[in-house]
Amino acid sequence: MNTLTDFEFKQRKYMPGFPIANGKPTIHIEGYPCEDDEPMPATEFHGLQINIFYDQLFRYFRMNDYVHIGNDNFIYYEEGNLTKVVAPDIFVVFGVKKYPLRRSFYTWSEGAAPVAVFEFLSDATAGQDRHEKVQVYLQEMGVQEFFIHQPEMDKPAEFFGWRQRGSGDIVDIVPDAAGGLFSEALNLWFRWEEDQTTRVRLLRPFLPDGTPINTSVEEEQLREQEQKMRLEEQKMRLEAEARATKAEKIAKEEMERRQALEDELENLRAQIANRS
Repeated sequence: MNTLTDFEFKQRKYMPGFPIANGKPTIHIEGYPCEDDEPMPATEFHGLQINIFYDQLFRYFRMNDYVHIGNDNFIYYEEGNLTKVVAPDIFVVFGVKKYPLRRSFYTWSEGAAPVAVFEFLSDATAGQDRHEKVQVYLQEMGVQEFFIHQPEMDKPAEFFGWRQRGSGDIVDIVPDAAGGLFSEALNLWFRWEEDQTTRVRLLRPFLPDGTPINTSVEEEQLREQEQKMRLEEQKMRLEAEARATKAEKIAKEEMERRQALEDELENLRAQIANRS
C-alpha cells in the first residue's frame, strides 16, 4: 500500500463522527456586515501560517460534505445583536454543509457553533486572545475548544488551548512532553515546528498516531515521488521481463541446437549401419 493510500485509510479511520445540524446553510443575512476596514492578515508571518493551516484542515476534512472550515469570517452568535460577533483566524464547524461558501456565519441560522477555533497571536489582538476570547468562545458561543499560537519565531513561543467540559467548566488542555496539544473535538494532535527560511513557527496538525497532515506542496512532492517510484518499478519489471524473454529465447535456441546435433548424430549412425 503506497503512502497516500495508507493516509486515506487512516483518514477514514480517525475522522470524528457528529450529528447533522438542524439549520440550513446561510450565505448572508441583510443588516449583518460581512467585512470591516481591518486588513487581513496582520503580518506575512500570520498570512503564511493561516494559509498553510487552512489548506491542511480544508484538505483533510474535504471528504466529509458536512464539515465547514472558516477563515477570518465574521461569526454572529446572537440573533439581532450586531455586537455579538467575532472573526477567528480559523474555525471548524461540524454538521453543516461545506458549501455554499458563506460571507458570514450565523450560528442560529446554521443550527451549530464551531467545535474548534484557532487564533494566531498578533500585537493588536494578543491580549484579547489570551483572556477575553477564552470566555467569549467557550462560554458565550459554546465552542468546544480554543487554541492560540504565536507564529513569529522572533517572539517567545506560545501555544495554549482550553476546553469546555460538559459541566460548563473551562479547563486547560494539557500538553504532551513535546508541547503538543490534542484536540478531542477534531481527533487531531497539533504541534509546531520552526521554518528557518521564513522564520515562521508553523502550527501543524497530525493524526492520533502521529502521521502528519501534509501541506499542498508536500502532498504534490509525495505524489511526484510515488509516480517516480511507480515508473522505476515499471521500468525494472519491463527489464526483468525482457531478461526473462531473452533467457527463454537463448534456452530455446540451445535446445534447438542440441536437437539438431542429436539429429545429425542419429543420421550418421544410420549411415554407418547401412554401410555395414
